[in-house]
Formats: sequence, C-alpha cells, structure tokens
Amino acid sequence: DFSSFVIRTNTCGELRSAHVGQEVTLCGWIQYQRQGLFLVLRDFQGLIQVIIPQDEAHSHVNNLLSNAPVESVVRVTGIVSLRPPGQENPKMPTGDIEVKAETAEILNSCKKLPFEIKHFIKKSEALRMQYRYLDLRSFQLQYNLRLRSRVVMKMREYLCNLHGFVDVETPTLFKRTPGGAKEFLVPSREAGKFYSLPQSPQQFKQLLMVGGLDRYFQVARCYRDEGSRPDRQPEFTQIDIEMSFVDQAGIQRLVEGLLQYSWPEERGSITTPFPSMTYEEALADYGTDKPDTRFGMKIVDISDFLRRLDIQFVQNALSYPHGTVKAICIPQGVRYLKKKNLESLKESAKSQFNQEIVEIICRPDGSLKSPLTRFLGEKQQIELVQALNMQVDDVVLLAAGEQKQVCSALGRLRLETADLLEADGLVLRDPAALHFLWVVDFPLFLPKEENPTELESAHHPFTAPHPSDTSLLYSDPTKVRSQHYDLVLNGNEIGGGSIRIHSAEQQRFVLEKVLKEDSEVLSHLLEALEFGAPPHGGIALGLDRLISLIVDAPSIRDVIAFPKSFRGRDLMGNAPDYVTPEELEPYHIQVSWPLEEKEAK
Repeated sequence: DFSSFVIRTNTCGELRSAHVGQEVTLCGWIQYQRQGLFLVLRDFQGLIQVIIPQDEAHSHVNNLLSNAPVESVVRVTGIVSLRPPGQENPKMPTGDIEVKAETAEILNSCKKLPFEIKHFIKKSEALRMQYRYLDLRSFQLQYNLRLRSRVVMKMREYLCNLHGFVDVETPTLFKRTPGGAKEFLVPSREAGKFYSLPQSPQQFKQLLMVGGLDRYFQVARCYRDEGSRPDRQPEFTQIDIEMSFVDQAGIQRLVEGLLQYSWPEERGSITTPFPSMTYEEALADYGTDKPDTRFGMKIVDISDFLRRLDIQFVQNALSYPHGTVKAICIPQGVRYLKKKNLESLKESAKSQFNQEIVEIICRPDGSLKSPLTRFLGEKQQIELVQALNMQVDDVVLLAAGEQKQVCSALGRLRLETADLLEADGLVLRDPAALHFLWVVDFPLFLPKEENPTELESAHHPFTAPHPSDTSLLYSDPTKVRSQHYDLVLNGNEIGGGSIRIHSAEQQRFVLEKVLKEDSEVLSHLLEALEFGAPPHGGIALGLDRLISLIVDAPSIRDVIAFPKSFRGRDLMGNAPDYVTPEELEPYHIQVSWPLEEKEAK
C-alpha cells in the first residue's frame, strides 16, 4: 500500500478507469503545464493529467496551478473522470482518465532548474552528478534503484528464508590486508597508527566460519583506493557469501539458484546450470579470463600450419618457449571495416600490447591479399583459408609472439572489432541474451608485473590450491592451479570466489615462503585456523555491476544513488575536502603541501 501513513489517497501512476467518480488526493511534481488548462503531475509511480478548473468559484485553484513553476511540489484533490472521446493517450498507462482539480496547495515552489527532468534532454554527467537529487527524479534512475531494491530483497529471501544463511554486519574500520587492491587509510588518535577500510569482509567471513556460524551473507560495503579508473567506484557493494563444509560445485549451485530466484521477470528467465570453462581455455579461445560468449570470432591457433614455412617473423616467434601464431577471422570484414579501421586496430595492438598484427583479406575470387602471400604457394593459400575457415570478404588479423601477449592482444581486438561492426549496423551481441559462464582452474599465483621473479596471488592469499596440485605448492608454485572461480555475464565479471585455505600451516607457508609477506599482520587469522577451522569457501557478487547489466545501463554510476565521479570525487557535496590543522592535530598528522599548491595558498 503506497499510500499508507501519508497525506495522499492514491499515487499518480496507479489511477485507472476503475477509479472514475472517486475523489482522490494526489501529491507530486508538476512535470508540464499548458496554458493554464491542464498540467501533468508526476510521482515515483507515474504520470496523471490534472484539469485546471476555469470557473470563477475555483479561481484560487486556477491561479495557484497556472502560475506554479515546473517541478514545484503540489497536493491536488479532485474527481477522477474519463477523458473526452478522442483525447485518450494510449502511450500513458493513465491515458484514459484525468483528474478534475477542486482544491490545490503548493507544498514547495521550484526555482529555475539547471536542466530539464526529461530523458531526451542531453545533460553532461558532471552536471547530473552535481545535482544528483534532481537526476534521481528521472524515470530511468527511479526504475534502476527500485529494481535494485527488489533484487536484493529476493536475494535475502533466498539466502535467509530458504537456505538458513545468517546476515552479519562486519566492521568497516580494520587493519591493512597484505596483497590485493590499495586500501583507504583512516587515522586514529594513536600517533602513527591507522585503520584501513576493508576492500572486502574476507577475513571476517572466514573467522565467522571458525566461529561456527556455518552460513553467512551480507550486503557489504567495500572500499578500494584505485585512483582514476573508468567505470570503477572507490566504494561499492557486494553480495558477500561464505559457507562451511562446502566445495566448489556447492558454491556454484547456490549462486545459480540465487540468481534464478532473484532475477527480474521482465528480463526473462535464467537457464541453469551455467556452462564452465577453464582459465587456460578462456585465454586460448577468447584472449581474456572474462569472455563474451554471445558471438564467435574465436582465436584460432595456426602455429602448426605456419611452422613449416620459411617466414622469418613466424619462425622467430615460434622459437620462444611459449611462442605461438594465432588469428581471429572477422566475418564480412571487407564490407564493414574501412582501411582506417584496420589501421586503428593494428595501432591499438601495438600501443596496448606491443604486438604487431598482419591482416589477411579474402578477395571475391577466393584469393588472398596479405603481406604473407609472397611466402605462400597456391596450395598453401587454400590450406590457410581452410585452417581459418575463411569466406569471401572475410578479414583475418594474425599475431605471432609469446602466447599470453598474442592472446591478450587478439582478445582485445576481437572486442574492438565487434564494436566497429555493430556501429555499422551488424548485430553481433544480442543485448537481450544472457550468457553466464563459470571460469575455473585459475593459476594460484602470477608473476608480479613490476618484478616477474616474484609471485603474487592471482585471487587473494587465502585461496586454497587445487587438490590435485597441492604437492606442487612446495616444489613449483608457479604450476599450481587454484580453487578460484569467477562468474562472467556477457563478458563482464560479476562475481568471484574460492575455497579457502583452512590449515594454519599451509596458510603460513603461502604467506611467508611463496608471497614473501609478513605473516605477523595476519597473526589473528593464522591463530584462528589453529583452533579447529572447518573447510570453507565463498563468493562475492558485484551488485553494482550485476544491476547495471540487468537494466542495460551504460555505467555502474546509473545504478548507484550517489556515486563518485570518474576521479573518485563527490561533485554534489565536493568531497573529499580540506580540513583545518586544528582538526588534524588529535590524529598527529600534518599536511605536506606540493610546492605549486603551497604557492597557490
């Protein structure tokens, strides 16, 4: 009942012809007013046309409503009536009726707006975020936030009511966690000591399993100081889950059921179980660990075919330990890609991955146009066409070099090419399609980018090794697969989790011997694992990303009520902001200003 406890009798959007003859009191914003004859009143549920009375007895009402600025808040009481024949509006759910105003009150007048509250009016994102409270009045943001609320409520029902999970709130002020993303620091009144805002409740949910809670979940606020990264937020929300006595298959079944139960009806239904793919398969076929499987253009390995040919750059590439030659075939590429597009794709591979790209074009007569053709006889050209499954007007992009670099470059070009083809009218990725995918068998450790001789956790330092690879942990940790699993939807990672290490001895070995971390920082967790910790595992679903995919939002900022900007700023409240030296004094902090800022002050 949307009108319980409040001063209205009905909402604007709920009125229908069944209400004809009833007296109603409505509250809302004036969306539009025409020449003192009628106005359109809006609330969170929809629009209704209100007829402004023209007779002398209601001159006060006419004066109020005719002169009220757009977006003013009003209360109107009147009688629901059918619209005159021919004046119905089939585009409005309330288009068969109108309300004839009898009394009215301006609850709050609106000053001149910085932008119109209409979806077809273009507004810069900076302006929208500066006046976020006005932007929230738009139909789309209202829909997004209400759908988000519905999905979270269904998730709570599924986890708590159907499967016995306990909703536990974990602390926001904690301490630094080794590895992973950078954390925000919060000063304390003890000189030199700082809290950290947790990038996830990882340690706490494991400790809840040690404490015997058995099944935990939380709609968790998380924080990562990742600087200026597009479509990321410094604070975000996870559906955080942990279970005792569970294996990877158990977590996967739980999450599939959770999404199936909470999925909005208007977005169709979800088919389970979701398909699964290993990390190595994803990288080899799609060049990424979060493949978009809605379209083809898979990466093809043609190393064996080219190995027997005397092509210098190919032989150089194949001489490396992980050398390879791979390619993607762009169907009808000649029709859709201009020369400048191909040059742009090659430049992208060069600038992002330092990877050279060779193109091969299949002419209408079946012959090939490419720098490679001078090395190929007619028979070899036919064999290459067959190996790449090329058709007339197809374009192939070929790369040779170290396997991971080649796959990553071609994976990026696969997505950029899809963007170009779709911009020219070819539909490759159905926006209504739902391609869920589990990616499994990740490596447990990866070489650090800044120092490849050292290792870092591919997921986090609490992830358990694959049971088949446990012995390798102590002899060759670079070859160990993990019990880490990611959930991908249409090429976007929407969740990630793992089975955890529940042995204190193994956890200490990973921290100290493999990652070279100071285990003292995690002494509380290591000690807890010695007091009878059960086997346990879990997952976290990125709620912001998930909802943005459900509503097909261009950015996760469109599904968050008060998001930060691209640079992590709150443009509405102007945060972060300066504080005075007096306010910093209890925290034993002094600001050391950069020279140019000091001079500006």
